[in-house]
Amino acid sequence: MRRRILDTAFSASKGHIGSALSICEVMCAVAMTAKGFGTDDPLRDRVILSKGHASMALYCTLVEFGKLAPSSLNTFCRNGSLLQTHPDQELIGVDFSTGSLGQGIGFGVGTSLAAKLQGLSYRTFTVLSDSELNEGSTWEAAAIAGTQELSLLTVILDLNGQQALGRTSEVLRMGDVNTAWSNLGWEVTEVDGHNAQLIAEVLTTTSTSNKPKLVVAHTTSGKGVSYMEHKIEWHYLPMSPSQYEQALREQPY
Repeated sequence: MRRRILDTAFSASKGHIGSALSICEVMCAVAMTAKGFGTDDPLRDRVILSKGHASMALYCTLVEFGKLAPSSLNTFCRNGSLLQTHPDQELIGVDFSTGSLGQGIGFGVGTSLAAKLQGLSYRTFTVLSDSELNEGSTWEAAAIAGTQELSLLTVILDLNGQQALGRTSEVLRMGDVNTAWSNLGWEVTEVDGHNAQLIAEVLTTTSTSNKPKLVVAHTTSGKGVSYMEHKIEWHYLPMSPSQYEQALREQPY
């Protein structure tokens, strides 16, 4: 997946590489867990990439799980392509168009509430960036989910500690995320965000609680490329040819 992300980003001369590399294992675990992933089955589990700028991770997951042709990645950010910088719900496998940060969890609350009201059993998985904790809409949605006991909603928080213009702790202090969400009525679990099997096990673990679930995934932005890891600038920068070659040398496949 990381190799595909690098190839796709370099071909299109696009950024958001660090953000996509941060969630490879998270997206893999969601794809392993979500019923009907990559289909338009009405009863499929819903998957929402709230951090829409990491769309390359979603597209490459769809490819890895056989839901999208590998050649489709060659159209990334090209005119007329459904594979754009942010996910477009016209593409099968994208349940909601995202990109305006802080809105994805609201979509997740809405679809989870719809399932509850209709007596349906599909789950909703929402991948949230820690920078979206800056948004008031995120906290409003979290409070609603806790109050309504939306047990079919799972949010995976990509906690890599950085965002477009700085460290999240320096941009806006959030305090103890675990305590804050627990107080809003969520069941909170922490996990190594770069262990796909472990994340999948957490996502499939059944609970007797009626609470929505927050999985705090501790991750590294730019994971797998030494000169990108923990570096703010790789939120936006595209790679030069020499940087691309170095990144490929660091990939095992």
